[in-house]
Amino acid sequence: MSQTKITRVLIPSGALGLNYDKQALRRGLAAKPDIIAVDGGSTDSGPAYLGRGESKYSRSSTRVEWQGLMQARAEAGVPLVIGTAGTCGADSAVDWMLDITREIAADLGQSVKIAVLRSSQDGAEMARAFADGRITALPNAPDVNAQTFNECSNIVALAGAEQIAAAIQTGADIIIAGRTTDTAIIAALPLMNGAHAGAAWHGAKIGECGALCATNPQSGVITVEFDDEGFTITPMADGANATPHTVSAHMLYENSDPFILYEPGGHLDVTQADYTALDGRRVRVTGSNWVPSELYTVKLEGARPAGFQSVLIALLRDPRYVENAQKWADDIHTKCCAKVEERLNLTPQDYQIEIRLIGQNASFGALETRTPDPVEIGAMGIVTAKSEELTGEIAKMLNPYLLHHPLSAAEEQPTFAFPFSPADMNRGAIYEFCLNHVLELADPMDAFSLEVIEVG
Repeated sequence: MSQTKITRVLIPSGALGLNYDKQALRRGLAAKPDIIAVDGGSTDSGPAYLGRGESKYSRSSTRVEWQGLMQARAEAGVPLVIGTAGTCGADSAVDWMLDITREIAADLGQSVKIAVLRSSQDGAEMARAFADGRITALPNAPDVNAQTFNECSNIVALAGAEQIAAAIQTGADIIIAGRTTDTAIIAALPLMNGAHAGAAWHGAKIGECGALCATNPQSGVITVEFDDEGFTITPMADGANATPHTVSAHMLYENSDPFILYEPGGHLDVTQADYTALDGRRVRVTGSNWVPSELYTVKLEGARPAGFQSVLIALLRDPRYVENAQKWADDIHTKCCAKVEERLNLTPQDYQIEIRLIGQNASFGALETRTPDPVEIGAMGIVTAKSEELTGEIAKMLNPYLLHHPLSAAEEQPTFAFPFSPADMNRGAIYEFCLNHVLELADPMDAFSLEVIEVG
């Protein structure tokens, strides 16, 4: 192993709000980390959080866990950084996280220097960048035009290691970052300290979700040690052990290629990586390679309103209806759509009705290949339209079908169960992702802003 400086990163959990093992955190602090890094969110739960600019995690849980990390930071005397603050990393979510930080600092009597890195983008500016050819599509990206960017309620650029390094260089105690790549908050300090670039990015990828790269993945806390040759993963909790299998397998997590990972400024190639068990708990990795790119680009994420939605659920338990649930649902769809178009003077492009059968094909619809034999089926009606009023009107038309629709005209009228009253549940505005593109930057900070705030 190299004799140069080791940079030790303490990662408490895969995301703030998921909890972490407090005893394991104490062990991590005893290992004397150089920085504490935690992710604040992702796109895992869909576009609504970016569309609304809010967190999916509860404020109370976030506050409790963040207070523990702020106390740990003060004890260790090292920076604390959170990336993709407030799930989506939009400016409003960053402000939400900043407010929580101010409250905790006041409660604890802490005086802290906070660096705030913002990632939100102006739609009109992005439309101009698109017109100038500075925004290009990634594989399988949707078709966009200049108007697409103006339709977005929020657009964020994913910061890389360079932007996090700029925040660290302010000397801040706490860094609250908007949308970042999951790896950036971990890779930044090792790269600043001269760690092997391939190891910095690879170790950051393996460590991004905490103990998910180990046995006992729910325990959360790990440390990653970086040097100029490789990195070492050490889980901190009882019963949590890293193995070559658990570590190498994490390259598959949220990544289509288990050997290549694209980041701002280049890509990671782990084709030649070697995974070695140092003992029953730790794994050492060498041989990773970082390949710089000619252009510096950052990924864009955007969400825009996609209408309004209501949901209804009915439960089928009669064996005959359970067996013929798809036929029943298809007939309801046909009849209700005909009524909607006749009575509301709509075309099929104006609205959408779906009936997904929970317990049969709710996840995959027509793509489902399994044929279960369920005791009951839940029929979930999903109504989407361009206005809240119209959505509610269509949902009320669907209601009697889900409650009483028979399989054939000759039989007695059935009655099914609505678990809720009113049966239609208004979801309000819904959102869709509409960007899978990269933005070319002349300077890594061009799409980001950095502010330093003194608290206490």
